[in-house]
Amino acid sequence: MANTIHPSAIIGKRVQLGDGNDIGPGCVLEEGVVLGSRNRLWMNVYLGFGTTLGDENQLHMGAVVGHLPQDHAFTGAPSYTRIGHRNTVREYVTIHRGATADSSTIVGDENFLMTGAHLGHNCRVGHRTTLVNLATFAGHCQIDDGAIVSGMVVVHQFVRIGTLAMISGLSAVNKDVPAFMLCGGRPAVIQGLNVVGLRRAGLTAEVREEIKKAYKLLYRSGLNVAHAVEAIERECRSPQVHAILEVVKQSTRGICAGIGAEDAEEGESILPRKTMRTTSAETGERETEV
Repeated sequence: MANTIHPSAIIGKRVQLGDGNDIGPGCVLEEGVVLGSRNRLWMNVYLGFGTTLGDENQLHMGAVVGHLPQDHAFTGAPSYTRIGHRNTVREYVTIHRGATADSSTIVGDENFLMTGAHLGHNCRVGHRTTLVNLATFAGHCQIDDGAIVSGMVVVHQFVRIGTLAMISGLSAVNKDVPAFMLCGGRPAVIQGLNVVGLRRAGLTAEVREEIKKAYKLLYRSGLNVAHAVEAIERECRSPQVHAILEVVKQSTRGICAGIGAEDAEEGESILPRKTMRTTSAETGERETEV
């Protein structure tokens, strides 16, 4: 099947095209871009140097994929953006390429990136995720399979969103979110399990019960993180529970606290209590736990 390329599109040198691609008016494909087959690029889509697209992707008006990273340390070294198959990239989504030499920003298959979503440099997105309008990820974030990130969420660099986790709108996420959790707030806290998502994923009742047990051990048992992990490993056997443990064990930023951590009983929160320094005219400076 022949490619359809609008006369106003600009195709750079050494661009490789598969079969049956539809490239709309005003699109720009920079030097070395690689497209698979049956992709549709609506008008004014920009694909930067080092961008690779698989098959059957839809990129809507004004999408920018593979442009330079927003990183003061970027020196112009060659880097890449790698997009898989059957992704939907809606209007004005921005996906920036890696910030260091030979590094990549990677998006898997069957993801749905809604209007204005942003993936910073070196982000890694799994499969079948949904990033709602204006969801914004700083550099080096990881979004695992099936995660849903609602509108106007901001995610700190190096944060990981676990498998089938769901983040509520307008949240600010600055810690890792274990798999299967509901999370939200500013700063975001864990609010429970994504029960609907677990059912829709076809997980059995037995597996869902193990995930619930793991959640309670991690967030409601009064155990610290290390002891909660030991208890989960001892009491839970399903592979899905290991997705929770993987995020916890590999976390470098720490994981989000549980809901109501500021009101929790002693030892319930998985994060240490904060200390706020206050000043009083009568008493002078003092420290207060919050």
